[in-house]
Amino acid sequence: MTFDDITGYLTQGSGYILQTFIVIFIALLVDFAQRMVLKRLQVQALKTKNLWDDAILDALRKPVSLIIWAMGVYMATQIIQAATQAVIFNAMGALRDAVIIVALAWFLVQLIGHSERNILEKKEDADKTTVTAIGKLLRLSVVVTAVLVALQTLGFSISGVLAFGGIGGIAIGFAAKDLLANFFGGLMIYLDRPFAVGDWIRSPDRNIEGTVEKIGWRLTLIRTFDKRPLYVPNSIFTQIAVENPQRMLNRRIYETIGLRYDDASKVREIVRLVKDMLTHHPEIDTSQTMIVNFNKFASSSMDFFIYTFTKTTNWIHYHEVKQDILLKIVDIIEQEGAEIAFPTSTIHLADKEILKNFESPT
Repeated sequence: MTFDDITGYLTQGSGYILQTFIVIFIALLVDFAQRMVLKRLQVQALKTKNLWDDAILDALRKPVSLIIWAMGVYMATQIIQAATQAVIFNAMGALRDAVIIVALAWFLVQLIGHSERNILEKKEDADKTTVTAIGKLLRLSVVVTAVLVALQTLGFSISGVLAFGGIGGIAIGFAAKDLLANFFGGLMIYLDRPFAVGDWIRSPDRNIEGTVEKIGWRLTLIRTFDKRPLYVPNSIFTQIAVENPQRMLNRRIYETIGLRYDDASKVREIVRLVKDMLTHHPEIDTSQTMIVNFNKFASSSMDFFIYTFTKTTNWIHYHEVKQDILLKIVDIIEQEGAEIAFPTSTIHLADKEILKNFESPT
């Protein structure tokens, strides 16, 4: 069989089957080759500190395969249509374009996801809340754009879709006002950033206190201190005050200590020594307000108070510092020969001679 005979067979009769097989086989080879190339490039990319190269390569593999097979199937259907004149294959061009648009959108969505993960894992100073919010907005934008372009490619009128969307949006807005309120509440959280994932928050207006685990578009997940999940609609945060102790600069120590009235002569020196101890304590922030003063004659004690701030904001370490300071105050009081007062009552009895005058005769 000569070359001309083979060419004639491929272009006449049932030769389109062999042509279709060759196209599909070539698509298979190209797909296999691109997978091998991208795999080797990915190995090299992992050795670099660049955040984007491995993200791009991770996101490319499957969309590129989809594009290769879309082109291969399109070419195969063109061969079959030329031989059979089947009308059904006339739509393959638009379908091919739509698949390519989907593949590009898939690539961008994966690229955004991989980049978001790489930033959070490799950059310790990255704001998780901001990165997550930007990632969600970018993915939503890509998906909406891809759907509109794909509809236009398939022959649907975008203007009609947008007009229907505008009318439908009004109806949906009335029917789902709570959902929209939660959406915009989540948007305000992302923009204003009153708290972030990992922050300990509480509200004086509602019984809300715990650690933020997730900020969604509708709900925020807060893990309470007894480890129960608390799901709070985002619209709530537009109506209440929220405290964020996680962002405090210092923690306050405010305690009142009472001394016995028998130790009145020692109060001045004890107050001086306590203030000196706080001034030289390594865990006390002396740039903040510090007050140590005798301020009250109580019913059974002479009270002085300490008002100062620690350098640490860590809850556990703060209590260790506070414990150390209170024990040092106890040591100072004992060293001065005084005692901490406790509630007492003193009963004074009248003189016996006075009592005799009130005795009734028997």
